[in-house]
Amino acid sequence: MTTAMAMPGNTASTYLIHLFGTGLADDRFVVEKFRALANGEIRPVEPEAAAPKGRRAAKRMVVSRREAEAMRPDRTEIIVCTGLKTRGGRQAWGSVAAGLLCDRKQRG
Repeated sequence: MTTAMAMPGNTASTYLIHLFGTGLADDRFVVEKFRALANGEIRPVEPEAAAPKGRRAAKRMVVSRREAEAMRPDRTEIIVCTGLKTRGGRQAWGSVAAGLLCDRKQRG
């Protein structure tokens, strides 16, 4: 079986979006990225945009609403955008991270 057969589409265009609170009602959002591992663990990913200049490492990234709407997760990635004012936002889960394409089999 080839990889293309195992993962239909085999792209990051299949993902799950969960809106919480007021959704994308704010103008600016704090973005946090996580990576889902094969053993079920979820680990934070450092932002690539802001390189730290001092001893402190940047852990979050602030983006506009347009950039938050345009973010698409990788297959194993989880993106959480939280509004600065209302604390509402959205989560975008990649297909592998959300288990959308899992082949679940039951016994009996």
